Amino acid sequence: MIQIIPAIDIIDGKCVRLTQGDYNQKKEYHSNPVEVAKMFEDAGIERLHLVDLDGAKQKKIVNYKVLENISGATKLSIDFGGGLQSDEDLQIAFNSGAKQITAGSIAVKDPNKVQHWLMQFGKEKIILGADTKAGMIAVHGWQETSDLSIQQLMNQFIPYGISYSICTDVAKDGLLQGPSFDLYKKLGDEFSQINWIASGGVAEFADIEKLNDMGIYGVIVGKAFYEGKITLQQLAQFNA
Repeated sequence: MIQIIPAIDIIDGKCVRLTQGDYNQKKEYHSNPVEVAKMFEDAGIERLHLVDLDGAKQKKIVNYKVLENISGATKLSIDFGGGLQSDEDLQIAFNSGAKQITAGSIAVKDPNKVQHWLMQFGKEKIILGADTKAGMIAVHGWQETSDLSIQQLMNQFIPYGISYSICTDVAKDGLLQGPSFDLYKKLGDEFSQINWIASGGVAEFADIEKLNDMGIYGVIVGKAFYEGKITLQQLAQFNA
């Protein structure tokens, strides 16, 4: 059964969503992320994807207090990402209650560091953020595109035991036009040892059902929920 992972994206301590990673296309949904997290937990959801968008821009952890507050108020298993660049950032994230962290830009800029994290913290703690723009990896809140393909990125970490990867097709993100099913099928076939988490484009409950039928490990649900396209009750079906 696919893992349902709602997303809370944070700017200035508030719950927001961007479109295609564009900070100029920001919409605020809730001023209190803890209340949103409690709502997910009350519906029987067990996981949360928490993104520090301020951190992604500043290239260091910023909104760790929000992480601390959510982990203190709920039993949600939280993966935390956005701007994590240093050992100190990781320690702050784990000390603030993150069960896992997502290594995105740093995996491109300094793969040795993320390889070290995999050995230091273990493969259960580290998720590789593999966000693609036209097949190439996007970094720093998707403001830049690297010269690495997703396959090249994965191959840098497979020998170190990477087991989890969140893959976002930036072209799909926030548009409510459906996920990149072909991309996830291809990645699932090429890297069957990875627990793939689909992100971006989920528009309706049928999208989640299709990803589940494909055998995808997890799906991140953001805008579709906040815009009322998918209900909490529907999401909770997968956690029943």
